[in-house]
Amino acid sequence: MTSLTPETVVETSQGVRGERQGKLILRRFVSNKLAMTCLVLYVLVVVFSVSAIGFGPIPGWWKHNYTSLNPQLNGGAATLSVVPEWLGGPGVTLGEHPFGQSRIGVDYFAMTMRGIQNSVLVMLIIGGIGTLVGTVVGAIAGYYRGWVDSALMRITDIFLVIPALVIGAVVGRTVGGLGVWVLATLLAFVAWMSIARLVRSEFLSLREREFVEAARVAGASDLRIIFKHILPNAIGVVIVSATLLAATAILLETALSFLGYGIRSPEVSLGRLISDNQSAFATRPWLYWWPALFIVGLALLVNFVGDGLRDAFDPRQKRFKRRKMREHVEQS
Repeated sequence: MTSLTPETVVETSQGVRGERQGKLILRRFVSNKLAMTCLVLYVLVVVFSVSAIGFGPIPGWWKHNYTSLNPQLNGGAATLSVVPEWLGGPGVTLGEHPFGQSRIGVDYFAMTMRGIQNSVLVMLIIGGIGTLVGTVVGAIAGYYRGWVDSALMRITDIFLVIPALVIGAVVGRTVGGLGVWVLATLLAFVAWMSIARLVRSEFLSLREREFVEAARVAGASDLRIIFKHILPNAIGVVIVSATLLAATAILLETALSFLGYGIRSPEVSLGRLISDNQSAFATRPWLYWWPALFIVGLALLVNFVGDGLRDAFDPRQKRFKRRKMREHVEQS
């Protein structure tokens, strides 16, 4: 028969409570129609862009790619039509170049799909690595406090004082030509500060709880207490912050590419498409509107998903809004 130690009892009770809380959070998030719709739309956009032109060795179903030159058709105008036949239009048709062509004849639909892929890749890399670094720094600072906390937070403050766009411009100017992976990875190491401060504040509160004291009395190591006991209770802050960081990442990459410090040719990004075609806004606006539409759309979708996660982890916000609205109606 297996003997139960105090540490085992603490971990078992936490595991059961964590499992129940996880199911409750998932149920709240799934019941949020706006967040679920945005999540589905985001996945559909990513899957559509990958299936259209492929990714790496995987081929896509679209006949053009984002680098080959084609003869200019109808001045490079977009051939996409969604006007139904009963209104006198050609119906829903893609045509040869649904998003039009660039000034040198490259299919703009393929370029936009490639830009979506690179922007989403940058979003995932910056969101993932930035969240990991920020969580580790904030957890160590919040748990140990003292000189460790002071040293890590002063380093964080130094990075916060310098605008992210300035740091990103320096990084992009240096390694922008080395590819999307290198650029996104280095940008992630200057995008972790906000998450670090949020995680630190959570750890400062959670480290004084009874289950932490019980684990410490049971002889658990500091690393075990940090990552096994405290971090699962702060995971809500981490997940919500990660989604907000991902939404910020796509805007950062867009700004850098627009200024010429981000992804460089022959690669494509949504920000670089806008930068390359800003002079054609008055004559060929479709070269500007398509990438702009997907930039705003992706950022909004991720932000709405983040709002849904925040409401799922802290349902008091939604109840407070409803109660406040009800009181306002009754007073009026």
